[in-house]
Amino acid sequence: MIHSHRFTVRLLVALVLLVAHPLLAVDIRYTLKMAKPQNHYFQVEMKVEQFSQKTALVKLPVWAPGSYLVREFSKNLNQVKAYSLTGSPLKVTKKTKNAWEVDLNGQKGFVLNYEVYAFELSVRTSFLDETHGFVSGPSMFMYLDGHKDLGGVLAVQPHPSFKKISTGLAPKLTAGKQANQQVYMFDNYDQLIDCPLEIGNQVEFDFTAAGVKHTVAMYGEANYDQELLKKDMAKIVEEETKIVGVNPNKNYVFIVHNVVGGDGGLEHANSTVLSVDRWTYDGTNYLNFLNLVAHEYFHLWNVKRIRPIALGPFDYDQEVYTTLLWVMEGFTSYYDEIVLRRCGFYSQDEMLRKVQSAINYVEGSLGSRVQPVAHASFDAWIKAYRPNENSSNTTMTYYSRGMVLAAVFDAMIISNSKGVKGLDHVMQDLYHTYYVGKNRGFTDDEFKKTMEKYSGVDLTDFFDRYINGTEVIPYNDYLKPLGIEVSEVGSIKPVFGATVAEEGGKVIVKTIRSGSSAEEAGISVNDEIIACMQYRADKSMVDGIMNSAEINDEFELTLSRDKLIRKVTVKITGQKRVSYVFNNKPTDASLPLYNYWLR
Repeated sequence: MIHSHRFTVRLLVALVLLVAHPLLAVDIRYTLKMAKPQNHYFQVEMKVEQFSQKTALVKLPVWAPGSYLVREFSKNLNQVKAYSLTGSPLKVTKKTKNAWEVDLNGQKGFVLNYEVYAFELSVRTSFLDETHGFVSGPSMFMYLDGHKDLGGVLAVQPHPSFKKISTGLAPKLTAGKQANQQVYMFDNYDQLIDCPLEIGNQVEFDFTAAGVKHTVAMYGEANYDQELLKKDMAKIVEEETKIVGVNPNKNYVFIVHNVVGGDGGLEHANSTVLSVDRWTYDGTNYLNFLNLVAHEYFHLWNVKRIRPIALGPFDYDQEVYTTLLWVMEGFTSYYDEIVLRRCGFYSQDEMLRKVQSAINYVEGSLGSRVQPVAHASFDAWIKAYRPNENSSNTTMTYYSRGMVLAAVFDAMIISNSKGVKGLDHVMQDLYHTYYVGKNRGFTDDEFKKTMEKYSGVDLTDFFDRYINGTEVIPYNDYLKPLGIEVSEVGSIKPVFGATVAEEGGKVIVKTIRSGSSAEEAGISVNDEIIACMQYRADKSMVDGIMNSAEINDEFELTLSRDKLIRKVTVKITGQKRVSYVFNNKPTDASLPLYNYWLR
């Protein structure tokens, strides 16, 4: 009893001291500068106080969440130096490709300075020039190993020519703010790097939807209509919020890069970055833009909150494996289409054509018979983001196959519930059970059990055949109860099997289809086709001859490989091609299900 009393007293004393001296906790502050935008270098200062260890290990991530490839961001870091809080140099030793050790030499903190070369304008990398700066957190900010849970502040000092900062980070409201500096708060390192920053003179406009303020930051010249974007983007936000039933944000930021040859989007918890062609805002291109908005916005639930257990908290040092990217990206690809239907941007027939097209793309791919979609997810790190000339023969994108699976699961649930429930209810369940209720992601088995709960069937065989296996889904079995008959149409068609491109006036082979006439003839990728039937070849000639060829036709090609001339004879063979055709035949029983699905 006496020992217990002494322990209680010591604990109370410790708590009093902690309250009286709040700076005893480790304090982290970043400062971001861009002194000369034309040289593409950001300057970063990381200040750590109240740190009592002998050494500190600081690291930079090797990948960016949402983009499953080790990108080795540390390759762009220069001049990593450390100082005491009073300015004395400290020893820095590089320990691994992305980790540096600072010898504190008895100090209670340190200042780390480094610069980052930023000249790759994509949604996942940082960029800086005279027109603007874009910061993707994983490529910019180091973290203190073992202390990613600590919050802190980020001070941004833009170049004087840059007047605006757009970000999902919360501003720190302090008196006496330094001129030309904005200060933001973050709760932990994950949040810091999950909030990209657009720094420059971008056009900003706001709209409110689902009770949430949304800011759109537009970089680059483009042909958009602000008022139309506000109206149409708000429709998407409202419709997607209905799916899960709650919008978890107080504010949300769209950072849009209007450039030549945009490269898609990347999701974040309360923001997204979209990279689009600057003339994308009219005609069918505009629908593609709205589709991208719908896709990335839906990720604020599906991936950022509804997620496999592997996707957070993150290990930034190495690959993070999951077999469920077909749910994260494939389901999102399904919803970005179905939401446009619910918003009225597509008709029912247009939506059906989207699903039919996805099925034909998936089942027409040779890779669908080689790589299960679960494996496509697991191997994203080495295959999806590193395609080669043979990828189409051996791989299948988890985006497209996942979209097809989402449509099938939706049909299953609608049929089982007689038009009362659908895939929306699965998303709601996953959100409330795991993100809200357990504050974590779900395991593969937990996801499967949730799907079984709503589909009303044991899905073990389904998963074995179509998710962990490569069999063709019997689409008619699942869509016919909704009034859609799916017919297989097969035919034998002549196939050359090589694609070519014109490079520097030469006709170069780019891909070879497995089992094709070109493969049998011994043609390889990177071969130059010099002549066809003794006529000098160009791309249009080769494409024209091969596309008009019939089965059993023969052609002599003159090739150059490694500067050696050789001749081959191509005998055109036939390959079976199967396509899937939708016939809408709703009955009195299926019409309510059909309309519920395509509402």
